[in-house]
Amino acid sequence: MIKKYHKLIRDRVPDIIQKEGKTCQIVTLADKEYVDALHRKLAEEMKEYQEFFSVEELADLQEVINAIVKTNGLSLEQFDAIREKKHQSNGGFDKKMMLLSVDDHKK
Repeated sequence: MIKKYHKLIRDRVPDIIQKEGKTCQIVTLADKEYVDALHRKLAEEMKEYQEFFSVEELADLQEVINAIVKTNGLSLEQFDAIREKKHQSNGGFDKKMMLLSVDDHKK
């Protein structure tokens, strides 16, 4: 029985499938197709994380994020510097605060 997927996979998945005695058909994506597939994969992994709230799903999300960062021409170190700069200017989430409202009426 052939099961169809049409989704981005990790690099070693074909080897894993073959070690199970199965065969698979893969294609190598062009850059634009790859970026589109990464965005779909990000949504897929986010959905899985929201369903299970597992650290393993978070690791999958991070792997996809890392790949997206690289497609944007950045190193992971450069990306972390961007994250750190934002952390320095806006803070993190350690204080567990939720914004309820803002009154923009000037007195």
